[in-house]
Amino acid sequence: MRSCVVAGCLLFLFSYAAAYDPLDPTGNITIKWDVASWTPDGYVAVVTMNNFQMYRHIMSPGWTLGWTWAKKEIIWSMVGAQATEQGDCSKFKGNIPHCCKKTPTVVDLLPGVPYNQQFTNCCKGGVLASWGQDPQASVSAFQISVGQAGTSNKTVKLPKNFTLLGPGPGYTCGPAKVVPSTIFLTPDGRRKTQASMTWNVTCTYSQFLARKHPSCCVSFSSFYNDTITPCASCACGCENKNKCIKSDSKLLSVVGINTPRKDNAPLLQCTHHMCPIRVHWHVKTNYKEYWRAKIAMTNFNYRMNYTQWTLVVQHPNLNNVTQVFSFDYKPLVPYQAINDTGMFYGMKFYNDLLMEAGQFGNVQSEVLLQKDKDTFTLKQGWAFPRKIYFNGDECMMPPPEAYPFLPNSANQSLVHFSTLINSIFFLLIVWIW
Repeated sequence: MRSCVVAGCLLFLFSYAAAYDPLDPTGNITIKWDVASWTPDGYVAVVTMNNFQMYRHIMSPGWTLGWTWAKKEIIWSMVGAQATEQGDCSKFKGNIPHCCKKTPTVVDLLPGVPYNQQFTNCCKGGVLASWGQDPQASVSAFQISVGQAGTSNKTVKLPKNFTLLGPGPGYTCGPAKVVPSTIFLTPDGRRKTQASMTWNVTCTYSQFLARKHPSCCVSFSSFYNDTITPCASCACGCENKNKCIKSDSKLLSVVGINTPRKDNAPLLQCTHHMCPIRVHWHVKTNYKEYWRAKIAMTNFNYRMNYTQWTLVVQHPNLNNVTQVFSFDYKPLVPYQAINDTGMFYGMKFYNDLLMEAGQFGNVQSEVLLQKDKDTFTLKQGWAFPRKIYFNGDECMMPPPEAYPFLPNSANQSLVHFSTLINSIFFLLIVWIW
């Protein structure tokens, strides 16, 4: 019995440690309940979901929120969201509740619902942008009328066992905690109102809980070495190896082959790495004062369009980014003294959608970085990232010994030669022009 308790504690501690993200130490999703008013048998509350994660968002089909009622509460009505099941409401006559389940499951409404069913920041199909990419779109909210509950701060019981799917597993929610009541400001800014009662629930993400294998891998190449470092074989597991489709298969012309399934099961293109996403980093050019890298992301999943994708890169020279050509870029500084991490994401209405596998299933950009002469070097794989995250999940990196290093006999001469060739080429263009 004692060993089981110890094992359970170790599992809890491991899960908690896995949920800690060193590149986003304060990132979480906070669910806030504000009791707006009391009713004869309960209360009306506004539930607000804030995504405070810098680079992890919730994609379609969106979030799913669940909890367990502390007593025999029911949901009379909801605005801006709905419970997926009504449950057994047979004991009610006349006015039938929206949901009578002890453990309700709530989802966001889809865009375009009638106006009288909408609420502020609702009706986005459960999609939540990351805080770093679009703070205004990182909020979702709905209104809920609860019956058979307490009718005062002393008699109301907080819901328990909160769960959050986003859209799959990975989030762990803590207990609800009463916090100081939220203060609201009227639209004219001249009056403040206050919630009757407020409690918060904090949910954190763990890639360890979300999936057994990584969901992306990284490959490398460079101008100074003919070797291309590919993704590792079975980098994302090989469970789907017998179900994959070759890029020239006739099955791809079947109508509906690209339709997503309810369980989000992928349909992958046959590759040696079997990853839905591959990120390729290419060291393209070396100038006297600058150097240039190319980033390309390829989607190998025929059933998934990645909307509002994010790419986080940890590299020592990201403190000197000069220009990013076809992605948006934002530095991430989780620790004030270190600026080696940045977030790339698509330009709105241009390349913020990474299409499904096929001809258009890739996006790419180039990054121009200024050299820091005290630290810059092309030796020993310095020009390649330390870590890469796609949509908040860490990608499988190649082993360090496989990086395309500079030839031992020409470490410095090759760099200088490349710089000289680029300078001569530039001068010739100017002279011809």
